[in-house]
Amino acid sequence: MALTSMCIIALTLSSLITSTIAATVTYDFNITWVTAQPDGFSRPTIGINGQWPIPQITATVRDRVIVNVQNQLGNQATSLHFHGLYMNGSTHMDGPVGVTQCTIPVGGSFVYDFKVRDYKPKFSFNTYMVQINQPGTYWYHSHDSGQYPDGLRGALVVNDPDSPYKDQYDEELVLTLSDWYHDQMPGLLRHFISYANPTGAEPVPDAALMNETQNLSINIEPGKTYMFRIINMAAFAAQYVWFEGHTMRIVEVDGVYTEAAEADMIYLTAAQRYSVLITTKDDTSSNFAIVGSMDQDLFDAVPSTLNPNVTGWLIYDKTAPLPSPALIDAFEPFDDFTLIPYDRQPLLSEVDYSFNLDVKMDNLGDGANYAFFNDITYSRPKVPTLYSALTSGNMATNPAVYGTNTNAFVLEKDQVVEIVLNNMDPGKHPFHLHGHAFQTVVRSEEEAGMYVYNETFPEFPMRRDTVMVNPNGNIVLRFKADNPGIWLFHCHIEWHVASGLVATIVEQPLALQQQLSFADPSPYTSPNASAVVIPATHLEACMAQNVPIAGNAAGNTDDLFNLEGENAPPAPLPAGFEARGIVAMVFSVVAAFVGMGVIGWYGGLEAGGRGKSGAAVTK
Repeated sequence: MALTSMCIIALTLSSLITSTIAATVTYDFNITWVTAQPDGFSRPTIGINGQWPIPQITATVRDRVIVNVQNQLGNQATSLHFHGLYMNGSTHMDGPVGVTQCTIPVGGSFVYDFKVRDYKPKFSFNTYMVQINQPGTYWYHSHDSGQYPDGLRGALVVNDPDSPYKDQYDEELVLTLSDWYHDQMPGLLRHFISYANPTGAEPVPDAALMNETQNLSINIEPGKTYMFRIINMAAFAAQYVWFEGHTMRIVEVDGVYTEAAEADMIYLTAAQRYSVLITTKDDTSSNFAIVGSMDQDLFDAVPSTLNPNVTGWLIYDKTAPLPSPALIDAFEPFDDFTLIPYDRQPLLSEVDYSFNLDVKMDNLGDGANYAFFNDITYSRPKVPTLYSALTSGNMATNPAVYGTNTNAFVLEKDQVVEIVLNNMDPGKHPFHLHGHAFQTVVRSEEEAGMYVYNETFPEFPMRRDTVMVNPNGNIVLRFKADNPGIWLFHCHIEWHVASGLVATIVEQPLALQQQLSFADPSPYTSPNASAVVIPATHLEACMAQNVPIAGNAAGNTDDLFNLEGENAPPAPLPAGFEARGIVAMVFSVVAAFVGMGVIGWYGGLEAGGRGKSGAAVTK
C-alpha cells in the first residue's frame, strides 16, 4: 500500500510538472496552389500560406498541437496525416480520408488538435509507469487521393529535452529526400489505373530532391557533431544516402531511439526516417558531397533522360570547389533489421492473434492493374470507418460491419498481434502501420517465398513504423493492441495505396465508443459525458459533401450486416482471361487505330498527290 501511495504522489507531481512544461503550439495553414521549379521545371504545386516547401511543424514532448486548416485549392479536396504519431486518444485526428474523417472540401475548414504523447499514465500491481511521450522525427502529408506528391508534404519534429543523445551533438539539421514529377497526380493516377497500363507500371519520377531542391549546400563548422534528421517524403522512390568522407552513427529510426550503430550508407524507403550523428573534420580545406540515389530496381523501365541522383554538399569552405560525387562499385547499405532499440524492449513472445496478409498485383474486369491483400483490393467505404465503429454499438466488434472491401481486422485490448506478410510480387514494398510502431521479428531475403514459421527471433527486435519487404519475400511484425482507434496498414508507395494495397485495423472499438462522441449524440450513439467530442468542423466536412456519418460501410443503419450499395472495385476478369491478354488487346487496339490512320493517310495521297498531311501538291 505504501508503494501505491508513493506512486500516486509521484503521478500527481509528474502531472503538475507536465502541466507547467507543456505548451500549446498552433499552426494556421491556408492550403493553396503556388508555382515551384525545384529541378528547373516550373509547375503548379500545393503550398501552404503561399509558400513551398511547406512549413515544418515543430513541437516538444507533451505539447498540444493545433493545426487550423483552410482548403483554398479551388479544385481539390484535401486532408493532413501526421505520419508516425500514434495519436493516443486522438484517432479522429489521424487524417486518412474515409478512415477517420471525411475529406476537407474546397473552401472548407478543419481543425486537427492532439497531444504529442505515447501512452497515458498506467498502474499495475507491481509497476508504475508515468506518461511516456513521443519524441522523434516524423512528417506530415495529405492522405487523400494520392495528393501529397504534388507538394503537400513536410517535416514534423518532436524535440526531446531528455534525449539519451542530447549531450552528444552540437546542432541538429533536417534533411528531407523526395521524388518529383513534372505532371500532376490526378492525370498520372488516371493513366496508372487504367486499361492502358495493364501491367501496373508505376510512373517513374522525373527527379530526386533534397530539402525539396537540388544542389543543396549545408554550412558546417569543423570539429562539431551534427544530428541529421533524415526523412524520405517520396511517393515512390527509396533512396540510398551517404555522406562522402564521413561516418554516420544511427541513433533513431521512425521515432524510436536505437543503440548507436555506425553506417557508411543507409537506405530509406518512402516514409522512413533516420536520425544520424556526424562529426565534422578539423581540416576545412575541402567540401564533401551528400548523395541521395533513387533505387532504380523499383522502376519497371528507366528513362534514358533520368538522373537518379541528387547531390548536396557539406560546406567547410565557401571558396573551395564543390566536388562531384565519387563513383561507387555497389550499393551496400546498413541493414536496419540489426538495429536494437535503446530501451531494449524484449520480443513480444506470446502472440494472441496472428493473421496473414498475402500481397499480389492483378487485373480486374476494367483491364486495369490493382493491388491486393488476401485477394481483396481496398475500396473506400461510404461511411468513414471510425464513424461506423462509433455508431454500431456492440456490433462494432464484427469486422463485417466495416465492409467486404476494407480488409478489416478487429483487435481486442492488449492483445499481442502478429502480422505475417507474404509478398507474392517481384517488387519491394515499404509497409506502414498507423497508430503504432511494430517489432520487426522476421525479414526474409529475396525470393524466400511464403513464411514457414521456422525462424529464430531477435531478442530485442528493431521497432519502427515503416519497414520494407523484399521481392517475393516475407516479414513478420508484432505489436501490442494498447491504442484504441482505427488505423491503416498499407504500402507507402503512393501508387499502391491508390490501387488498393490497404488493410484496416479496428482496435478496441467498444473502448473507442467510450473515448469519443459526437457533439449531438445521434440515435446510433450513447451519450458519454467523459468522452472527447469530435470537433464540429469534422462533421461539417461530411455534411458539405453529403457523406453519411452513421451505419456500416454502405451507410445502412437499420441492418448493419446489409452491405448493399457499398463501394466496390470493378468485377473480376472473365474466367481464363489473363493480364497478358489485356496487353495483347491494348496493343491490338492501338495497332488498329494506327493502321486505320495509315490507310486514311495513304488514301489521301492517292487522291491528291504526295504532300504533308495529305495536302494537294500544286504544279
